[in-house]
Amino acid sequence: MSGSRYHQRLIISWDQLHRDVRELCQRLVERDIKGIIAITRGGLIPAALIARELDVRLIDTVCIKSYERMEQGGLAVMKGVDHDGEGWLLVDDLVDTGRTARAVREMLPKAHFVTVYAKPEGKPLVDQYLTEVAQDCWIQFPWDMGVAYVEPLVDQEKR
Repeated sequence: MSGSRYHQRLIISWDQLHRDVRELCQRLVERDIKGIIAITRGGLIPAALIARELDVRLIDTVCIKSYERMEQGGLAVMKGVDHDGEGWLLVDDLVDTGRTARAVREMLPKAHFVTVYAKPEGKPLVDQYLTEVAQDCWIQFPWDMGVAYVEPLVDQEKR
């Protein structure tokens, strides 16, 4: 695993992500939500699942780039929104160091900010999250993985 700050890896399957988002939605179902703002790219899929579960039809995005593969780089805001977030649910897959979260909090101070996963450095910046993971853990999300054939062990041993 590249990236010297990561010593653990958590692999999230599509099924696990869907179960986790549904559990997060159980905690949000009573909220009056005007719309959802997904933080791209990681927040797109959780936002879509939340929109389905909570029957929210108004969805927007805040487009920020802070990672290049496993390396955190400079923060680039490519698209914002023209309001303060009041009544809106702000969604991301993960809050890590909090760099992106701080920038989005400044843009949308009145939004209710949720993430599916949270690391210790970033979790104080969100209003709700489902699962805490270690700061040194790289989360491998299903949209970054592909399904591939795995040779049976017996065949590997024959080589």
